[in-house]
Amino acid sequence: MDASFFIAGRLRFKGNIAMICIAVSFLVMIIAVSVSSGFRHAIRSGLSDISGDIRITPPTLSVLDESLPIEADAAYRPYIEEVEGVSEIRPVVYKAGIVKSGDNIQGVLFKGMENDDTVSLAVSVPKRLAEIAGLKTGDRMLTYFVGESVKARQFTVTSVYDALVEADDKLVVYADISDLQRVNGWNASEVSCLEILLEDDMRNESDIESANDRIGTLINAYSSDDEESVIASSSVSSYPQLFDWLSLIDFNVLLILILMTIVAGFNMISGLLIMLFENISTIGLLKSLGMTDGAISKVFLSSSAILVAKGMLAGNALAILFCIIQDTTKVLRLNPENYFVSFVPVKMDFGMILTADILAFVLIMLLLLIPCLFISKVDPADTVRVR
Repeated sequence: MDASFFIAGRLRFKGNIAMICIAVSFLVMIIAVSVSSGFRHAIRSGLSDISGDIRITPPTLSVLDESLPIEADAAYRPYIEEVEGVSEIRPVVYKAGIVKSGDNIQGVLFKGMENDDTVSLAVSVPKRLAEIAGLKTGDRMLTYFVGESVKARQFTVTSVYDALVEADDKLVVYADISDLQRVNGWNASEVSCLEILLEDDMRNESDIESANDRIGTLINAYSSDDEESVIASSSVSSYPQLFDWLSLIDFNVLLILILMTIVAGFNMISGLLIMLFENISTIGLLKSLGMTDGAISKVFLSSSAILVAKGMLAGNALAILFCIIQDTTKVLRLNPENYFVSFVPVKMDFGMILTADILAFVLIMLLLLIPCLFISKVDPADTVRVR
């Protein structure tokens, strides 16, 4: 066994306060990383549910103009399906409507998609609309559609959903695509837009924009002459404020990681200095026995590393416990008007957590090289006299 590690195992590092500080620092860092990952996952997944990652629409970008439908099975669609990262292409019909329930009148946006619901005129309403209009599962929902003429439909509420992301003020009601096609007087191949969903690992700004450019090129290359002109637009361009906000969160998390690492490092520096002063005679004795400054430094760095590792493991354990509790109970709530989601989302990305742990541990150990310079100043003759 290395003599430095042997001696380090027998030194008592009275650094409980330093270890607690290390644990708290790692607790904050891991929670920050998990919450940041949670926000990214929740908002990007929520945007995909709302409007897809990429949307193919008429050139006006309007999905509510019933005079401008596009083809669901356009000539370019098979080529888009082959684009790397594309997981699904879904035809969608949008329709603005007015919901009347008792004395309550509320404007909503209907989104028609293909589903397996066997109930005629079935809809899924957002929790906020259910609270406003006093709706619950099984209720009938009278809706008016205003266009060239006013059309009324009596829908049945089959479910109430809690929107993961509230990106705007629209209350989105999900319906069967065929019901809205009949309201618009369209055939089965006419839709408002095509929404393209990407794989989870491609839901970042650069990959979304790259896929959007590729899809736009394919549309121009393979559209047939008898098809209506369309364009591709990404969720990044549709919701720039959300992606800017995510970038700001990532910057804040990076700042937290740096600050917590520095705080933990300087607490360990003070703890190690105290340990060095308490063992000054031991340092002198080891020098008199022929041990080099580097070997003596290894003794105290090894003892410090054990303490840092204990604090890191304790902080990680507490952070993971917090994340499990929050993910299960969603006890910490948020105002969706300010944070776009109604609760603090957490996602334990163990790759990022491990990276943060390793980088923080290495940086703390590098900072601990500073107090080790004190060892070279110790004169064995002086320490022997003091002893």
